[in-house]
Amino acid sequence: MSTEIKKTSDIKITVGLDEKNIPAKITWEAEDNPNGKGAQEVKAVLISFFDRETKDTLKIDLWTQDMQVIEMDRFIFQTLRAIADTYHRATQNKGLANEMQRFVTYFGEKTEIIPKQ
Repeated sequence: MSTEIKKTSDIKITVGLDEKNIPAKITWEAEDNPNGKGAQEVKAVLISFFDRETKDTLKIDLWTQDMQVIEMDRFIFQTLRAIADTYHRATQNKGLANEMQRFVTYFGEKTEIIPKQ
């Protein structure tokens, strides 16, 4: 696999804080954003980095003060579903990915994001 960099792309995240340093507004923008140019406002962001040297995961979890619990439930449900899909694509471990999806379904039912089966 080639490690030669052919292109770079920057992702910019801007967090506006209130007087108590709580996020009041979060925007992001990227040159390659398929939704268009310019900053897009969001209510939450989860970012994880896997450190090459220490093998630790570094993370940033931010959400705005106006994010409602039902919105957080949906955000986490969709994130967990995406993580299970990513895990399967990266490892081809279908059995464990299916078990992860079972938990996602359980979470979705418990939070009433999806109807109980």
